[in-house]
Amino acid sequence: MTSFPVPVFDHIVINARDRVDAAADRYRELGFDLTARGYHTLGSVNHCAVFGTDYLEIVGIEPGQKKIRAEILATPEGLNGIVFATNDANGLYETLHAAGAPVEPPGDFSRPVTMPNGIEDARFRVVRVNADATPYGRVYFCQHFTPELVWRDEWRHHANGATALAGAVILATEPDKTAMLYRQLFGPDAVKPVSGGFSLAVGQARLDISTQAWGETAQGADRLLGLSIKTTETPRVVPANEAFGSVLEFVR
Repeated sequence: MTSFPVPVFDHIVINARDRVDAAADRYRELGFDLTARGYHTLGSVNHCAVFGTDYLEIVGIEPGQKKIRAEILATPEGLNGIVFATNDANGLYETLHAAGAPVEPPGDFSRPVTMPNGIEDARFRVVRVNADATPYGRVYFCQHFTPELVWRDEWRHHANGATALAGAVILATEPDKTAMLYRQLFGPDAVKPVSGGFSLAVGQARLDISTQAWGETAQGADRLLGLSIKTTETPRVVPANEAFGSVLEFVR
């Protein structure tokens, strides 16, 4: 019997394409305290809004780097990545590959982080789901070898009261078909039927696969519509055109 992983969010990714400066400025205006720009060995750059045990990442490329990570420019701005946590990327790959899930072999990368005593490398190992299985965006698992370089208390204080990821929504015309991947990754009983589609419990958060959300109805291809973030402040919904292509809901 397969011992499926327990779904827990590691982070969620907003694709800024080649407009990282504009995206970072906008998310700061929305009340997020973003980390300094990070430079991945993969060629991309990022800023993170760090919460208690997960985070929101803005990713993109700098002008003049269009031949590096071309997939960033090939996809639209907005919610683009759902990333689950793992403590053992190698073992996870072996388990899911043996179970027939469409996962790729583990890959490593890093980015330098400036610390009080100098520069250190934040190091990661990821197991990606094959892109053909997720035409709406990237889905992968991430193992942190240096979590102390990501989850630092000085980066966790946000003017908008954000404390944790609360959920994400895939808008789908055929939710049961889209949900099949998550049954392959987390087991046949992990995905539960709900009104309008299906839901995967992700720790204290959730990933919904639905025909409707935030006043929008699925039409045509599946797409990642938006995300929810827990806050200590007033709940509100920021429309996609004000949050760089992703609906952004603050919930209590």
